[in-house]
Amino acid sequence: MRLTPHPLIYDWNHDAAARQPGRDRAMLNDETLRDGLQSPSVRAPTIEQRIAILHHMDALGIDTADVGLPGAGPRVAKDVELLVRAIVEARLTIRPNCAARTLIADLRPIAEISQRTGVAIECGAFIGSSSIRQYAEGWTLDYLQKCTEDALTFAVKEGLPVMYVTEDTTRATPETLRLLFSTAIRAGASRLCIADTVGHATPNGARALVTYVKALLHERGADHVGIDWHGHRDRGFGVASSLAALEAGATRLHGAALGIGERCGNTPIDLLLVNLVLMGYIDRDLTALPAYCQAVARACDVPIATNYPVVGADAFRTATGVHAAAVMKAYRMGDRALMDAVYSAVPASLVGREQQIEVGPLSGRSNVTFWLESRGLPVTDEVVDRIFAAAKASRRTLTLDQIQKLAGDPHDAVIKSR
Repeated sequence: MRLTPHPLIYDWNHDAAARQPGRDRAMLNDETLRDGLQSPSVRAPTIEQRIAILHHMDALGIDTADVGLPGAGPRVAKDVELLVRAIVEARLTIRPNCAARTLIADLRPIAEISQRTGVAIECGAFIGSSSIRQYAEGWTLDYLQKCTEDALTFAVKEGLPVMYVTEDTTRATPETLRLLFSTAIRAGASRLCIADTVGHATPNGARALVTYVKALLHERGADHVGIDWHGHRDRGFGVASSLAALEAGATRLHGAALGIGERCGNTPIDLLLVNLVLMGYIDRDLTALPAYCQAVARACDVPIATNYPVVGADAFRTATGVHAAAVMKAYRMGDRALMDAVYSAVPASLVGREQQIEVGPLSGRSNVTFWLESRGLPVTDEVVDRIFAAAKASRRTLTLDQIQKLAGDPHDAVIKSR
C-alpha cells in the first residue's frame, strides 16, 4: 500500500503501484559488497565489517546480496564462503548471489562453495553485449552465444540458479539481445538482467528496453523468467530509470549503499528503498536505514555528503527563518506529521530521524527561542539577543558549542544536540 501523503498535500505524482495487499511488488539486490567496491576511491571492508553490513541489509528486508566474484582467486573465494556461512549461521533471510564471467572457470568456484555450504547460490553470469564492446574486445556474436550456452548449461547442471547479465544492455542492438536472451532461456536461466553498465539509459530508454525483453519472454513462453534492472548514475538517472524499469515489468532492482561503485557509482539502494516505500511498491520499516548507510560509510571510508538525500546531516535540518518558522509552528501544534511534511518530501520519522532547527545568519529570533526551549535552557531577552546578534554576524550556522557559550549555560557539557 502506498504511503499516504499528509491530507493537506495534493499529490500530482499519482504513483501507480499495483494494489496487491500483503505482497511486495519489487525485490532488491544489493551490490554494495561487490560492484560497489569497484569504486577506485573506497576502502575494502574487513570480513567482519562485511558480515555486519549483511546484517544491516537483512534488517532492511533486502532480498539478495552480491557477496563477491569467487573466480577472481582463492582469497575472494574464501571470503565469499565465509559470508555465505555467516548468512546461514545467523539465519538471515537475505539470499547470497555471486558474480561470474560467463565462463565455466568462473562458475565452478561458485558451485563448489554451494556444495560445501548447502546453499543454492545464485550466479550472476555476465557477458558484454553491445556492438562497441564486441568491437573493442574482438568478440564475435557466435563466440558470445557459445560462452552463454556452455556456461549456463554447466551452472544449471550444478544446481545453481542463474541470473544472466548482459553488460551494456542499454547500448546493445535488439537483434543481439534477442539472440543472447533466447540462448540463455533455452539453457535454463531463471532471470535476465538488463545492465545499464555505463549509466546511459534515460527513464524512457529503461521503460522501452524492459518492455522489449518482457515481450520476448512472452513470445518464448518464458513468462516465469524474472527481469532484473542493474543501473548506474553517470547521467544522474539511477533511481529514476530503476523506477521506470520497475513500472515496465522488472521485478528486481539492483543498487549499492550511498551509490558507491565504478565511476559515478551504482543506483543508491538506500534511495530506492525510500522511494519504493513512498510509492507503495514495498512495505518496510526503514528506521534502520541511517545505521546501514553509516556502517558502509565507515567501513568503506566514504563520507556522506551533508546534503545527501534522507541520510545526509542536512536532510532534515534548517536554519532559514521562513522554513524554520513553519516547522516550529507545526511542532507547537503538536502535529508530528505536519512538522514532517511542511518542508519535507520525505518524512523524517520514516527513517527514524527528526526535523532539526539550527541558528545561523539567515535565522529569525524564533529559531533562537526554539533552539533554547527544545534543549530545556532558559529563554531570556538578553540571551536571545546575544545569540541572535552572533548569528547575524556569522558566515556559518552556529555550532552547538558556540550557542552554549553564548547562552552561558553552566551545564553545557551535558547538553546534547538534537
